[in-house]
Order: sequence, then structure tokens, then C-alpha cells
Amino acid sequence: MPRLLPARTPAARLLPVFLLAALMLVGGLASPAGAHPMSTSAVLLDVRDDRVEGEVQLPVDRLAVAVDRDLTRASVLGADRTFLRRYTAEHIAAVGDDAGDRPWAVTLGSGSVRTIDGTTHLVYPLELRPPDGRVTNFRLRYDVIVEELLTHKVVVTVRYDFDRGILKTDDARTLGVVDFDTQSLEVPAGEGSWLRGFATTAALGIEHVGEGADHLLFLLMLLIPAPLVAAGGRWRAAPSPRRSIVRVVHVVTAFAIGHSLTLALAAAGAIDLPARPVETLIALSIAVSAVHALRPLVARGEVLIAAGFGLVHGLAFASLIGDLGLDRGSLVTTLLGFNLGIELTQLLVVALLMPSLIVLARSALYPVFRVGVALIGLLFSVSWMLERAALTSSDPFEGIQTWLVGHPLLIAGTVAALAVVARRTAPRAPADGDGTLGAGAR
Repeated sequence: MPRLLPARTPAARLLPVFLLAALMLVGGLASPAGAHPMSTSAVLLDVRDDRVEGEVQLPVDRLAVAVDRDLTRASVLGADRTFLRRYTAEHIAAVGDDAGDRPWAVTLGSGSVRTIDGTTHLVYPLELRPPDGRVTNFRLRYDVIVEELLTHKVVVTVRYDFDRGILKTDDARTLGVVDFDTQSLEVPAGEGSWLRGFATTAALGIEHVGEGADHLLFLLMLLIPAPLVAAGGRWRAAPSPRRSIVRVVHVVTAFAIGHSLTLALAAAGAIDLPARPVETLIALSIAVSAVHALRPLVARGEVLIAAGFGLVHGLAFASLIGDLGLDRGSLVTTLLGFNLGIELTQLLVVALLMPSLIVLARSALYPVFRVGVALIGLLFSVSWMLERAALTSSDPFEGIQTWLVGHPLLIAGTVAALAVVARRTAPRAPADGDGTLGAGAR
């Protein structure tokens, strides 16, 4: 008589996951800590009555690409010093609203090198002076680096309040973002509305998730099994669409709670982890959710995965806030705006995909679709883990990932079309089966 093996407990099923997490985390910590992938410039403006002072912060690695020079920490203050100062000054301009469109004088001080969020920056003091000596509303035109790099962004913050001639460091507000498509911003001479900074940070949250293949893929891996139920270690069709919707709500809520918690703690300085292991663990979260989509790790595992790894994703979101310098102003406004942008993007993804997934899940085609998408997610996540743990030098699927992120409506439309075809042609999966026609199908 064959010997019966003891049933594996949920903890035993997740043990390989924890071992892999430890391995990748050690690999990430042993590697040189890198900055967040989104290396970003910053322009800090202090508005006075007769002039505007501030500074320009330029990441040297992005600056080197823009000017096509091999820049180093030493060369930016040595052999390339004059060239870089002239280049930067030529790409900054200001024009007042009531000065006959006459340009303001732009003066850059002596450059210095500073490490900001782990990345080497070339920093210039900046002064803008109106021709008539009176600061009014003006338009800042700025295309340093962004003229060459389509993905580069420049966050502009502004301060107004004085306390005995000294600007209050906690009254800065995010004015807007300059990029390849938007290379100018309107700067008010008086105190701006907090709503504008809130809207700007919300837009940054939307853009960060919308352009982040890893965050989107993690959410997709969680949504794939949401219309199903785990029974006997296999996925089966849910008894009703209502139950699928409830599970989706649980998944999205769990992820929101997880990333909101660590986002707030990290942005407030209570948690501080290097970027590389965090990014490695994000790739691991996709791998775990992909494996769970193939075969359930634990009952309602996608909710647990969303909550647990949501904590890790929150650290990445907080890293971006620090990288952008958004905490220079109101931290509460920044967190609320940025988090709102993240949640809106997630809800949009759910709204675009979930109706089609629910329809597909009740057809015999869903197992093939689910397994195929999960395997693609697993392949991408392993590639990311190897790269982010510095075990490989590049991601071979970067081009495909960029194309997929750039065509969300096409992807949603394709899934919707597949759902329509499945509903009209494919047999319906039994609610108590595995979603397949054959009893022995996997």
C-alpha cells in the first residue's frame, strides 16, 4: 500500500516563496544600491518682491545622456564645468505677464555636486530678475535634459512666505512638472492654491502607476484569479459574478491599505530601505502572484498577497516622492494627492479589465487565457528580479514591456473582444468544475 504524504499546510506552501524572497533580498543588499529608476530633475523657486531665487538640481547620469558626454563627479566641476553651465543657462528662460514680454535676466551661480536620494546631482544656484525690478506672474521656460530625454521629468516647487526675511522651509508647494511635452509653467507672483499642488501630485501618482509596467503587471496577476474560487488546490469557476466582484473589491482594498501604510511611514521618515532590494521584492511580488494565478497557494491568497506585497509597493511609491523632492512642501497634501492618483489608476485598470475577465472566467477558454497570461507575468518578473538583484545587466523583454504599457486601451480592447467571442462560441464552464470541458483537465 503506498504511503500517504502529509497534506501541505499554507505555511509549507509559502516556504519556497519566503526562501526566494530572502535570496533576492540578500542579493539586492549585497549589490550597490541604486537610485529609483525614475531619475528626476528639480527646480526650487523662492519668490521675492524684486527677484526669484532658487536652485536647479540635475542628475548627472541623465545630464550625461542629454549632452552626449561621459560625465563624472570630477568632470562636471572640472573639464566640463564651463560647457555645462552655459548649456544649462541657455535652456532656462522667464517672461513676465506685464513687462511687454521682455525676458528676465537668468543668472546661474557656481555649480556644486550633491548626492540626492543616492544619485549624484549637479546643483546650480538660480536667480531670475525682471527687467523693471518687480516680480509679477511669469512663465518659466525650461528644457534642460528634457529636450533630449522623452521620459525625463522636472518637478518645480515654489515658496512665498517670509519670516523676518527668511523663507519658511515648510511652505513650499509643488507647482507642476516639466517634461518633453510641457516645457513651460505659469508661476504666480503671489501665494498659489494648495489645490494646484494637490492636483499635480495626484497626476504624478496616476502617471507613475500608468507608466510602471511592474505595478500594472502585479495588479493584473491579482485580478486574473479574482473571478475564480480555490477548491482542492485548483481554480474553479465562481458560482456568481457578484462573488467575483466582491473578491475584486477585497483585492483592491487590501493592496490600497498595504501600500498606503508604508507610503505614509516611509515618506514621514519612519522607514528607510535602499531602492534596489525594494525594487527586487516588487519583481518577486509579481512572480508570487503569477504562481498563485497558475495554482492557488492558499485560499484567498490573492488578498493576502495584495496586502503583504502592497507594503513593499508602498516603499517604492515613497521612494519616488523622495526622489522628486515632493516632501519639500506639505507632506499631508503630497501623500493624499499622490495616493489618490494611485487609487484612481488602479480603479481604471479594474474597470477596463474586470468585466471582460468575469465573462471569460465563465467560459471554457479561461484556463488557457489564465495560464498563458500568468506564464508571461512569471517570465517578466524573473527577468526583473535577475536584473534588479544585479545578476544580469539588462532586461531582454524591455521593448515588449514598454510597448504593452504604451497601449493599454488596445490590450483592454483585445481582452474584451476575446470575452465576446468566448461568450458566443465557447461552452460555459461549470461552476463546480475547474473551468474546463474535461473532468481531468488541468
